[in-house]
Amino acid sequence: LVQRVTDAAVSQENAKVEFANALDAFRAVVNVDAGELESTYDTLSDAYDRSEDKADKVRARIRDVKGVARDLFREWNAELKEYSDAGLRRSSAQQLAATEARYDTLVAKMDKAAASMDPVLAVFHDRVLYLKHNLNARAIASLGAETADLEADVADLIAEMERSIAEADAFIAEMRAGS
Repeated sequence: LVQRVTDAAVSQENAKVEFANALDAFRAVVNVDAGELESTYDTLSDAYDRSEDKADKVRARIRDVKGVARDLFREWNAELKEYSDAGLRRSSAQQLAATEARYDTLVAKMDKAAASMDPVLAVFHDRVLYLKHNLNARAIASLGAETADLEADVADLIAEMERSIAEADAFIAEMRAGS
């Protein structure tokens, strides 16, 4: 019997520690209703993610255009050597040069357009991040009331467990004294 009471006292002590740990865990994961701010953040965060994806696709398409153009111009330039007619070769070379010049203008405009996306995305990202941090601040602030109530409940429970542990210890001491 003494051993079982001792085991129960140890279990209560462990439970007391476990409740204290549970309070810490609660503080880490408490669910906070942030209302409109959370909804706005979710909407804007999704919009930012979609915008970033589209910008990545634009950049990928520009890279693809550049790769195809590079290969095409390399091939065209190499094939100029295949002409036996000097006049046709000269005309094709002029056409190549004119096409490369138009391409250079086009790719410069594409690069400028792509570069203009980055500052806009950076501003958008800043705004979304700011909303997230406001949401985090609101969540942390709301923990105050929840945590205070829970801490009081846990403190009462721990005090009750400590009284029970003390009674168990007294019982064990009595039993040992009577043996």
